[in-house]
Amino acid sequence: MSKKTRKKSSKGPAKGSVKTSVRKAAAAKPARGGSKASVKTPAVKPRKAVGKKSGTASKSMVAKASHKPASKQLKSNPSAAPQPEATQIAKPVAKPVPKPDTKAGPLVEGAKAPSFRLPRDGGESVGLADYAGQKLVLFFYPRADTPGCTREAIDFTRLKEAFAQARTAVLGISADTVKAQESFRNKHQLSIPLISDERHEMLEAYGAWGEKSMYGRTFLGILRTTVLIGANGRIARIWRNVRVDGHADEVLAAAQSI
Repeated sequence: MSKKTRKKSSKGPAKGSVKTSVRKAAAAKPARGGSKASVKTPAVKPRKAVGKKSGTASKSMVAKASHKPASKQLKSNPSAAPQPEATQIAKPVAKPVPKPDTKAGPLVEGAKAPSFRLPRDGGESVGLADYAGQKLVLFFYPRADTPGCTREAIDFTRLKEAFAQARTAVLGISADTVKAQESFRNKHQLSIPLISDERHEMLEAYGAWGEKSMYGRTFLGILRTTVLIGANGRIARIWRNVRVDGHADEVLAAAQSI
C-alpha cells in the first residue's frame, strides 16, 4: 500500500458511512420528549355508555346476590337491610270544651235529676237521695237577704204546708256561706231549708250558673231558676229567668198537677 492510502484509512470511516450510522442510532433511540407525547390519555367515555355498562354490571351483581342466602346478602351489603320505620308519637291534642248554653241550660224536662249533697243551714247536709219517692222543688236565688230573694223565700215559706199536702218538699239554694244562710233564715223566720253551694257544683249541674249582665257589665252569677223533680227522680218542670211575683203559687199548681 502506498503512504496516501494508509493515511486515508487511519482517519476513520467515510463521511457517508458515518451519516448512515448516526441515522440508525437516532432511529433506535426514542426522542426524550417523545416518550411523554407518545402516552395517549384515554378518552372520556360518554355517560350513556357508562350507564349501560353500570346497569349491566348491577344486573349481574343482583343476579349473583339473589343466589346467596339472605344472611349473607345482609352481611355483604348492610345498606340493603330493611330499615325500621320511624315511629311518630302523636301529641295529644286538647279538644275544646264546649261552652254550656246558659240560656237553655244543661237540663231538659224528662231528664234524670243530677245527684247532690251539700251543707245546709243548721250544720247538717242534705242530698237528693233524702227525698226519694217524693216530689221536690229546688229554687235557686242569687243572694241571701236581697229584696227579690227575700220575697221569693218568704212566699215559699208561706206555702210550705200546701206543698207538703201535695207530697212535695222545697229547698232553697245559693252560693252564700252556711253562716249567711242561717242569718237569712233567722232574720225573716224562714222555714225552708237553705243549701250552701259555694263551689257552684249544684248550680252548674242544674243550669243555674251562667253569664249575666247588669248596668252594661257582664259577669258570671246565679240565674234565678226553679226546678220541679217528680217522684220518679226526673225533671218534671223547669222555670228560668224567674219573676218573683206569683212564682211560688205557679210552682205549687204544677206540683199538684203531677
